[in-house]
Amino acid sequence: MATVLVPKETAAGETRVAAAPDTVKRFVKAGLTVQVERGAGASARMADSDYEAAGAVLVEPADNQVWSTADLVVKVAPPSLAEAGRLREGGRVLSIVIPAYEKELIEYYRDHKITSYAMDLIPRISRAQSMDVLSSQATVSGYKAVLLAATHLEKFCPLLMTAAGTVPPAKCVVFGAGVAGLQAIATAKRLGCRVEATDIRLAAKEQIESLGASFIDVPGMEDMEDEHGYAKEVTPEFLEKQRIEVAKRVAEADIVITTALVPGRPAPKLVSEEMVRSMPNGSVIVDLAAEAGGNCALTVPGEVVEKFGVTIIGTKNLPATMPVHASELYAKNVFNLVNLMIQEGAILDKLEDECLEGCLLTHEGEVRHERAKALFPTEGAAS
Repeated sequence: MATVLVPKETAAGETRVAAAPDTVKRFVKAGLTVQVERGAGASARMADSDYEAAGAVLVEPADNQVWSTADLVVKVAPPSLAEAGRLREGGRVLSIVIPAYEKELIEYYRDHKITSYAMDLIPRISRAQSMDVLSSQATVSGYKAVLLAATHLEKFCPLLMTAAGTVPPAKCVVFGAGVAGLQAIATAKRLGCRVEATDIRLAAKEQIESLGASFIDVPGMEDMEDEHGYAKEVTPEFLEKQRIEVAKRVAEADIVITTALVPGRPAPKLVSEEMVRSMPNGSVIVDLAAEAGGNCALTVPGEVVEKFGVTIIGTKNLPATMPVHASELYAKNVFNLVNLMIQEGAILDKLEDECLEGCLLTHEGEVRHERAKALFPTEGAAS
């Protein structure tokens, strides 16, 4: 009977957990033994007793033997090198990785023949939607971004008709209409904001308008979505056209939400210092690309700052600020992927499966994912 280990996350600020009591039940029903480190779900309000009731075996945190004997370790954040050192050679690990930021970890995986799966590399195909961590966590980020903006904004969001007079609705501009952007649009509309949004993908226009927001057209716009469903890296010329068109709206905006990211690359700078200066005093920017440097030129990653009377929120890892539902969604993504590996109580690397093969990072001493291979131009098998 194969064993899945769910460690307590150790990365700074990480409050999520990779398995919920509900998914533990499913693993056990599928014939697996599930070990959960004590306190692993505490920050997500998931008690040890709940895991035990679901059939998990509680183990002590950072027990090297538990790590080395597990058939699969499932995490949220990528393991630290110290944690990776607890894995046995040839072991398996699954987590979010973002290869461009974890070159040293990937080298360790390769050199120690560790099979690793990156949840952020799940292919964008219809069959893999239930495993798509980027989408599930972006849903949390987009929602929380608007709540943060509303909290820092020193005025109402909705139109109010009062005996003392009319309060106009707050104006909100959203950059990017992926999952996070669409959730931000929907949440801002629920709060009563007047919302405009922009995206480099023409397909986003219909989605934006279906939520009741206005689409900001950019002259010369063309479809900038790649074959995997991600936004392409755009040219400086297009970005400049977009800035000019969007700057007119930003100058009147009470709230700006930026969500533009290209996987593995620095975030494009969409909101310049000049645009920030043009915004009304007391307005708010929430930069969801802060961890990749930020879409706003004045964002300070990990901090909330005020520049020229504008509050700029660069909080990192927003899903970790809503760990209950973020964990529940992530845990379901994990189970749906791992379930493809389970066969008669064993965990197998079924690399013929397009979902598993698509997010395979390292295997048998090699870096297997094409995007990660680009980080190692002279990549070869470990000796």
